[in-house]
Amino acid sequence: MTARIMPADCPRSPCEVPDLIDRADQPPSLRAEQVAQTRAALVAATRRLFGERGFAETSVEDVAHEARVTIGALYHHFSTKTTLFETVFEAVHIELLASSAQATEGASDEVEFLTRGFEAFLDAVLESDVQRIIIIDAAAVLGLARFTELDERYAFAAIAAALEAAAATGKLRVEDPATLTGLLLGALTRGAMLIANSPEPVETRDAVAKAIRDLLAGLSTTAGD
Repeated sequence: MTARIMPADCPRSPCEVPDLIDRADQPPSLRAEQVAQTRAALVAATRRLFGERGFAETSVEDVAHEARVTIGALYHHFSTKTTLFETVFEAVHIELLASSAQATEGASDEVEFLTRGFEAFLDAVLESDVQRIIIIDAAAVLGLARFTELDERYAFAAIAAALEAAAATGKLRVEDPATLTGLLLGALTRGAMLIANSPEPVETRDAVAKAIRDLLAGLSTTAGD
Protein backbone atom coordinates (compact mmCIF):
# COMPACT_ATOMS: atom_id res chain seq x y z
CA MET A 1 0.00 0.00 0.00
CA THR A 2 1.29 3.48 -0.80
CA ALA A 3 0.23 6.94 0.20
CA ARG A 4 0.44 9.88 -2.22
CA ILE A 5 1.93 13.01 -0.77
CA MET A 6 3.63 16.15 -2.05
CA PRO A 7 6.94 16.86 -0.24
CA ALA A 8 8.18 20.40 -0.70
CA ASP A 9 11.29 19.37 -2.63
CA CYS A 10 9.67 16.73 -4.79
CA PRO A 11 10.04 17.56 -8.51
CA ARG A 12 6.78 15.86 -9.35
CA SER A 13 3.36 16.07 -7.79
CA PRO A 14 2.23 13.82 -6.27
CA CYS A 15 5.01 11.40 -5.28
CA GLU A 16 4.62 7.84 -4.10
CA VAL A 17 6.14 6.85 -0.78
CA PRO A 18 5.69 3.74 1.33
CA ASP A 19 2.73 4.05 3.68
CA LEU A 20 3.97 4.90 7.16
CA ILE A 21 1.20 2.86 8.78
CA ASP A 22 2.34 -0.25 6.92
CA ARG A 23 5.93 0.39 8.03
CA ALA A 24 4.86 0.79 11.64
CA ASP A 25 3.46 -2.75 11.56
CA GLN A 26 6.87 -4.19 10.62
CA PRO A 27 9.41 -5.40 13.19
CA PRO A 28 12.19 -2.81 13.79
CA SER A 29 14.88 -5.16 12.44
CA LEU A 30 12.96 -5.70 9.19
CA ARG A 31 12.34 -1.97 8.75
CA ALA A 32 16.01 -1.23 9.35
CA GLU A 33 17.02 -3.89 6.81
CA GLN A 34 14.64 -2.48 4.20
CA VAL A 35 15.92 1.04 4.80
CA ALA A 36 19.52 -0.14 4.40
CA GLN A 37 18.68 -2.08 1.24
CA THR A 38 16.90 0.89 -0.31
CA ARG A 39 19.79 3.22 0.46
CA ALA A 40 22.32 0.74 -0.90
CA ALA A 41 20.27 0.33 -4.09
CA LEU A 42 20.13 4.09 -4.56
CA VAL A 43 23.88 4.52 -4.04
CA ALA A 44 24.67 1.68 -6.45
CA ALA A 45 22.30 3.05 -9.09
CA THR A 46 23.72 6.54 -8.69
CA ARG A 47 27.27 5.22 -9.01
CA ARG A 48 26.40 3.47 -12.27
CA LEU A 49 24.53 6.36 -13.82
CA PHE A 50 26.84 9.15 -12.72
CA GLY A 51 29.79 7.05 -13.84
CA GLU A 52 28.28 6.41 -17.27
CA ARG A 53 26.46 9.67 -18.02
CA GLY A 54 27.78 12.23 -15.59
CA PHE A 55 25.96 14.36 -13.05
CA ALA A 56 24.33 16.81 -15.46
CA GLU A 57 22.88 14.11 -17.72
CA THR A 58 21.38 12.03 -14.90
CA SER A 59 18.09 13.00 -13.27
CA VAL A 60 16.73 11.87 -9.91
CA GLU A 61 13.97 10.14 -11.88
CA ASP A 62 16.66 8.14 -13.72
CA VAL A 63 18.22 7.12 -10.41
CA ALA A 64 14.90 6.09 -8.86
CA HIS A 65 14.01 4.03 -11.94
CA GLU A 66 17.43 2.35 -12.00
CA ALA A 67 17.19 1.53 -8.28
CA ARG A 68 13.56 0.40 -8.65
CA VAL A 69 12.30 2.70 -5.93
CA THR A 70 9.84 5.59 -5.90
CA ILE A 71 10.85 9.24 -6.11
CA GLY A 72 9.48 9.65 -2.60
CA ALA A 73 11.78 6.90 -1.30
CA LEU A 74 14.76 8.58 -2.94
CA TYR A 75 13.99 11.92 -1.32
CA HIS A 76 13.46 10.18 2.02
CA HIS A 77 17.13 9.15 1.96
CA PHE A 78 18.73 12.01 0.01
CA SER A 79 17.39 15.55 0.13
CA THR A 80 19.00 16.66 -3.13
CA LYS A 81 20.75 15.30 -6.20
CA THR A 82 23.96 16.89 -4.93
CA THR A 83 23.66 14.95 -1.67
CA LEU A 84 23.44 11.78 -3.73
CA PHE A 85 26.57 12.76 -5.62
CA GLU A 86 28.46 13.54 -2.43
CA THR A 87 27.59 10.11 -1.01
CA VAL A 88 28.80 8.39 -4.17
CA PHE A 89 31.94 10.54 -4.25
CA GLU A 90 32.81 9.39 -0.73
CA ALA A 91 32.00 5.76 -1.60
CA VAL A 92 34.39 5.88 -4.56
CA HIS A 93 37.10 7.39 -2.36
CA ILE A 94 36.68 4.60 0.18
CA GLU A 95 37.05 2.06 -2.64
CA LEU A 96 40.21 3.80 -3.85
CA LEU A 97 41.64 3.86 -0.34
CA ALA A 98 40.98 0.13 0.01
CA SER A 99 42.70 -0.55 -3.33
CA SER A 100 45.68 1.55 -2.32
CA ALA A 101 45.90 -0.21 1.04
CA GLN A 102 45.92 -3.57 -0.70
CA ALA A 103 48.62 -2.40 -3.09
CA THR A 104 50.86 -1.31 -0.21
CA GLU A 105 50.85 -4.71 1.50
CA GLY A 106 54.37 -6.03 1.77
CA ALA A 107 56.03 -2.67 1.04
CA SER A 108 59.65 -2.76 2.18
CA ASP A 109 59.62 0.76 3.65
CA GLU A 110 57.57 3.95 3.89
CA VAL A 111 58.77 5.27 0.52
CA GLU A 112 57.67 2.14 -1.28
CA PHE A 113 54.43 2.27 0.70
CA LEU A 114 53.74 5.77 -0.62
CA THR A 115 54.77 4.90 -4.17
CA ARG A 116 52.56 1.83 -4.34
CA GLY A 117 49.58 3.69 -2.88
CA PHE A 118 49.95 6.61 -5.28
CA GLU A 119 50.28 4.35 -8.31
CA ALA A 120 47.21 2.33 -7.29
CA PHE A 121 45.27 5.60 -7.29
CA LEU A 122 46.59 6.49 -10.74
CA ASP A 123 45.62 3.04 -12.01
CA ALA A 124 42.08 3.56 -10.75
CA VAL A 125 41.84 6.89 -12.56
CA LEU A 126 42.15 4.97 -15.84
CA GLU A 127 38.62 3.68 -15.17
CA SER A 128 36.12 5.95 -16.94
CA ASP A 129 33.53 5.94 -14.14
CA VAL A 130 36.12 6.89 -11.53
CA GLN A 131 37.39 9.67 -13.81
CA ARG A 132 33.95 11.10 -14.35
CA ILE A 133 32.89 11.04 -10.70
CA ILE A 134 35.99 12.15 -8.81
CA ILE A 135 37.80 14.18 -11.45
CA ILE A 136 35.47 15.57 -14.12
CA ASP A 137 32.32 16.30 -12.10
CA ALA A 138 33.34 16.54 -8.46
CA ALA A 139 34.75 20.06 -8.13
CA ALA A 140 31.94 21.58 -10.21
CA VAL A 141 29.16 19.74 -8.35
CA LEU A 142 30.52 20.03 -4.80
CA GLY A 143 32.35 23.34 -5.00
CA LEU A 144 36.11 23.60 -4.54
CA ALA A 145 36.06 23.86 -0.73
CA ARG A 146 33.85 20.82 -0.17
CA PHE A 147 35.65 18.87 -2.89
CA THR A 148 39.00 19.51 -1.20
CA GLU A 149 37.60 18.62 2.23
CA LEU A 150 36.23 15.28 1.04
CA ASP A 151 39.20 14.57 -1.21
CA GLU A 152 41.56 14.82 1.77
CA ARG A 153 39.32 13.17 4.35
CA TYR A 154 40.44 9.58 3.87
CA ALA A 155 43.95 9.68 2.44
CA PHE A 156 45.50 12.64 4.25
CA ALA A 157 46.16 10.91 7.58
CA ALA A 158 47.69 7.80 5.97
CA ILE A 159 50.04 9.83 3.76
CA ALA A 160 51.07 12.16 6.58
CA ALA A 161 51.77 9.19 8.86
CA ALA A 162 53.92 7.51 6.20
CA LEU A 163 55.88 10.73 5.65
CA GLU A 164 56.43 11.13 9.39
CA ALA A 165 57.62 7.53 9.64
CA ALA A 166 59.94 7.97 6.65
CA ALA A 167 61.41 11.07 8.26
CA ALA A 168 61.81 9.30 11.60
CA THR A 169 63.68 6.41 10.01
CA GLY A 170 65.87 8.74 7.95
CA LYS A 171 64.48 7.68 4.57
CA LEU A 172 63.16 11.11 3.57
CA ARG A 173 63.84 14.73 4.43
CA VAL A 174 60.46 15.97 5.61
CA GLU A 175 60.27 19.06 7.82
CA ASP A 176 56.52 19.64 7.54
CA PRO A 177 54.56 16.41 6.85
CA ALA A 178 51.15 18.12 6.82
CA THR A 179 52.14 20.68 4.19
CA LEU A 180 53.91 18.09 2.07
CA THR A 181 50.88 15.81 2.28
CA GLY A 182 48.65 18.57 0.95
CA LEU A 183 51.07 19.23 -1.89
CA LEU A 184 51.28 15.54 -2.80
CA LEU A 185 47.50 15.22 -2.82
CA GLY A 186 47.33 18.29 -5.05
CA ALA A 187 49.86 16.72 -7.42
CA LEU A 188 47.87 13.50 -7.52
CA THR A 189 44.64 15.37 -8.26
CA ARG A 190 46.28 17.36 -11.03
CA GLY A 191 47.88 14.20 -12.36
CA ALA A 192 44.47 12.53 -12.41
CA MET A 193 43.11 15.47 -14.40
CA LEU A 194 45.90 15.06 -16.93
CA ILE A 195 45.05 11.37 -17.28
CA ALA A 196 41.33 12.03 -17.64
CA ASN A 197 41.89 14.59 -20.40
CA SER A 198 44.66 12.79 -22.25
CA PRO A 199 44.21 11.14 -25.68
CA GLU A 200 46.78 8.57 -24.43
CA PRO A 201 45.69 7.96 -20.82
CA VAL A 202 47.95 4.96 -20.13
CA GLU A 203 51.05 6.82 -21.31
CA THR A 204 50.01 9.87 -19.29
CA ARG A 205 49.44 7.70 -16.23
CA ASP A 206 52.98 6.34 -16.56
CA ALA A 207 54.40 9.85 -16.95
CA VAL A 208 52.55 11.09 -13.86
CA ALA A 209 53.69 8.06 -11.86
CA LYS A 210 57.31 8.71 -12.86
CA ALA A 211 57.02 12.37 -11.85
CA ILE A 212 55.69 11.35 -8.43
CA ARG A 213 58.49 8.82 -7.99
CA ASP A 214 61.05 11.46 -8.98
CA LEU A 215 59.53 13.89 -6.49
CA LEU A 216 59.87 11.35 -3.67
CA ALA A 217 63.39 10.48 -4.81
CA GLY A 218 64.29 14.15 -4.54
CA LEU A 219 63.30 14.02 -0.86
CA SER A 220 65.47 10.99 -0.20
CA THR A 221 68.25 11.45 2.31
CA THR A 222 70.58 9.71 -0.16
CA ALA A 223 69.70 12.04 -3.07
CA GLY A 224 72.83 13.54 -4.57
CA ASP A 225 75.17 11.08 -2.82
